[in-house]
Amino acid sequence: MQFEENVKVAIRGLIDHKFRSFLTMLGIIFGVASVIAMLSIGEGAKREAIAKYQDLGVNNIIIRDKSFTDEELEEVRAKFSQGLSLSDASVVKDIVPGVEEVAPQAEKKSEIKYADKSSKSTLIGITPSFIEILNYEADRGTFINADHYKRNLKVCVLGAGVVKTLFQNQDPIGQMVKIDDQWLEVVGVMKTKALFTETVGELASRDLNNDVYIPLSTFHKRFEFENQLSSEINQITVKVKSSEQLVETSSLVRSIINRHHYNNNDFSIVIPYELLKQEEKERRIYNFLLGAIAAISLVVGGIGIMNIMLATVMERTREIGIRRAIGARKADIMSQFVTEAVAISITGGIIGVIVGVSLSLIISLFTDVNTFIRLYSIFIAFGFSVLVGISFGYLPAKSAANLKPIESIRYE
Repeated sequence: MQFEENVKVAIRGLIDHKFRSFLTMLGIIFGVASVIAMLSIGEGAKREAIAKYQDLGVNNIIIRDKSFTDEELEEVRAKFSQGLSLSDASVVKDIVPGVEEVAPQAEKKSEIKYADKSSKSTLIGITPSFIEILNYEADRGTFINADHYKRNLKVCVLGAGVVKTLFQNQDPIGQMVKIDDQWLEVVGVMKTKALFTETVGELASRDLNNDVYIPLSTFHKRFEFENQLSSEINQITVKVKSSEQLVETSSLVRSIINRHHYNNNDFSIVIPYELLKQEEKERRIYNFLLGAIAAISLVVGGIGIMNIMLATVMERTREIGIRRAIGARKADIMSQFVTEAVAISITGGIIGVIVGVSLSLIISLFTDVNTFIRLYSIFIAFGFSVLVGISFGYLPAKSAANLKPIESIRYE
């Protein structure tokens, strides 16, 4: 029996038993759809994680001032440490090899007001080097530049969340906002930033979309810390030329600042690149588990195909006997039933791909879960469905091929 005839017989069998064929395909459809949807969720989560750490700069070392109670802060200051300072930033830039740029920043919790609206925000004083180190971009207007910094200008750049709260459909550029007791002009609006859900020092507790950026010179001149013993700055971001130097450079930075702070251990160091690598490793395991769980549905679908095909062999015993009697070989009978199983798998696989892609888009559209469909996930799911059809169709096909012609013709 020719291959083309096997295909025709298989398609005719599917059409003649539409409902049974559809029920047989359901396991394959759900399995393929589950694999695609699960992998797209995992890929979306991975890309979101990468975006977060890229915002911090994968070639950066972040030095954070530790938070203390008033009593602890007094104790640290009594041991001669003044906390993170501009001199620390200067020393790191001048002494540590492989450092391209250093960006100090100061922070304080503030209330920003516009008209009758207000928003709780983190006010951040920065230098022009900030934009050169971190992957931050202004969505509208401009970012803090050298002129703003040198002239101590009373200007600010608002996070996307602040703009949404205070201005809604209005254009904030050029408007005056009140931060604490100071009036500042809005010169820019930031793009939406990824949120941190994992532990990344104190950054984990802050929504970056509610940050407000001003020149560091203006910050020190116009705003005061709640505690007079607070450090001059809260963070130093150090950009290193190569990611391969990060661990070695961070050890040297820690050693230098420890000496400046008289070994008070009043700062912490975060390396986004190391966190990103750990995140990627965890995401790979997560994606593998999601794919494995979804693949179980395909195996269950394969068992369904095998059961139905075994029942089909019993129903068509006389037909098989007649074909064998008029000259069909075992290979022909086997090929016919394997082709039917593969036809069911391919059809179910195609429908499953459509359902899986649609499901991924629906999840992304109607929930907060980000999904991203990779082409390889479609090939894996579809390829696995065909493999299931061949594997689980083999036993019924072999059973049909081994039937004896005379006994099959007599079968009632």
